[in-house]
Amino acid sequence: MRPLHEKNLRTFIIDVAKWNLRGGLGFQLFRLLLLALIGLGLYAYAHQARYGLAVTGMNDIVSWGFYISNFTFFVGVAAAAVMLILPAYIFHDPDFHRVVIIGEGVAVGALVMCLTFILVDLGGPLQAWHLIPVIGIFNFPSSILAWDVVVLNGYLLLNALVPAYILYCHYRGKAADERKYRPFVFISIFWAFSIHMVTAFLYQGLPARPFWNNPLMGPRFLASAFAAGPALITLVLAVIHSSTPYKIERTVFNKLRLIIVVSAIINLLMLFSEVFKEFYFPTHHSSSAVYLFFGMDGHDSLVPWIWTSVGVNLISTLVLAFNPGKNNPKVLLPACFFLFIAIWMEKGIGLIVPGFLPSPLGEVVDYLPTWVELSVTVGIFALGVTIITWLIRAALIIEQDYAGY
Repeated sequence: MRPLHEKNLRTFIIDVAKWNLRGGLGFQLFRLLLLALIGLGLYAYAHQARYGLAVTGMNDIVSWGFYISNFTFFVGVAAAAVMLILPAYIFHDPDFHRVVIIGEGVAVGALVMCLTFILVDLGGPLQAWHLIPVIGIFNFPSSILAWDVVVLNGYLLLNALVPAYILYCHYRGKAADERKYRPFVFISIFWAFSIHMVTAFLYQGLPARPFWNNPLMGPRFLASAFAAGPALITLVLAVIHSSTPYKIERTVFNKLRLIIVVSAIINLLMLFSEVFKEFYFPTHHSSSAVYLFFGMDGHDSLVPWIWTSVGVNLISTLVLAFNPGKNNPKVLLPACFFLFIAIWMEKGIGLIVPGFLPSPLGEVVDYLPTWVELSVTVGIFALGVTIITWLIRAALIIEQDYAGY
């Protein structure tokens, strides 16, 4: 680290860049792999921008596909940072206070992925100006989509600027002034709930889509987010604990496990409530659920997807709840990983695609993402992981130096 008298905003930015350009051979190969995947995504997106959305699996019936599915899921991952922010900043939990910066770094990476998924779903870059206030046709405040743009960008700023201020103060060897950032912490807590509720309202407010006209959608969005997000953060913390000098207390993993279990159980209860409503006395409004769980007219591409998701979700929740390994990483981490994947499957394509099927004219088609959608999605994942690793690597170095490790 530099001497204290040399530390300013310019050297802060330079040092963050230097720290992230250094590292062992394995780390550099990992960075090159991410860069190659981002390049693959850019190539696929260039192909899409040239030929239009016709190169995707979407069509006149299923107009939202893999991009919006991932957008919906990662909004929840971003919102889940509040599960660390609330106990760390408001209740001053010392265990969470040491890892809250990591959770906020994950939130920033997830938000960048969300916004990028929206951008690529527009088809080409020339359509993006419509989302810019004043310049474009923003339709604020009447449009729920406009509200979504506002809350997502606002939450991104809050999760980027508050940790940046704290880290900059620690970089200069002094404590951050709580009076300057604490009000924004309260705002970010409210904002975390709002980004997912507004996204839920975006679907709930479409009367022609009965599959989404469910009053439980908003609360279940939050429950699934507060299960999947902390599950991902647990995996990130495990990697940090095993590969860096920054050690994470076992109590942190146990507290995160409890948060995951409670949220996952609530999510499953609401899922089963929705299933009961659809199938106990089915009507024509249950057609989308029938297509999702059992297929319709020979179209059943999502049936194995949803049953695998529900089964893995249930098993992972039971493992985390009964904790047979007593927080043994060999049991805890796989359960968190599979729970994360199960919620991604159910909350992604399992939520979005059935909302369009059957069409108002009774048409049923199978939707599967093409190589273009898969490649663009992989590229966006790589971008998000790159941002998360850059932010967390800098944060760990600063925090270790500030704490005198």
